[in-house]
Amino acid sequence: MKSLAMTAISLSMAASAIAQDDKGQNGLQIARNGSQQSTKGPTDFFSGTVRIDPLFPKPNGPTRATGSYVTFEPGARTAWHTHPVGQTLVVTAGAGRVQRWGDPVQEIRPGDVVWIPPGQKHWHGAAPTTAMTHIAITELSDGKAVDWLEKVSDTQYESPR
Repeated sequence: MKSLAMTAISLSMAASAIAQDDKGQNGLQIARNGSQQSTKGPTDFFSGTVRIDPLFPKPNGPTRATGSYVTFEPGARTAWHTHPVGQTLVVTAGAGRVQRWGDPVQEIRPGDVVWIPPGQKHWHGAAPTTAMTHIAITELSDGKAVDWLEKVSDTQYESPR
């Protein structure tokens, strides 16, 4: 499963790395580690402390994919949201939670790959006592990657599994 996830990430990143060089030819583009500024997760869309490190924040060439490395401190989480083309999460560290509207909360751990289908209302974040980091890969549809909804209540976050 880990090799499949890494292959998917490599292919996605390779596709996003194709760009036009200054001579108008396809060339390799490298975003150096630390060259893109980390941001805090906006309080309108996140509860708790969240750091977003862009990996490939804007699609390049024919791809519509964007990707970020997202770290949630213990108890931090997204608001409920949907994605017009779906989303893939690759958990890289810690322990987290994910929930689709109407389903029970599920635990996620390093190596887990979560696919959220298009239009599915869901949230994801850290476990109550452990931080969690994942790579989030999202495709754009008509320039849009996400529709943010209401915040996840403490009762929803703490619901039994």
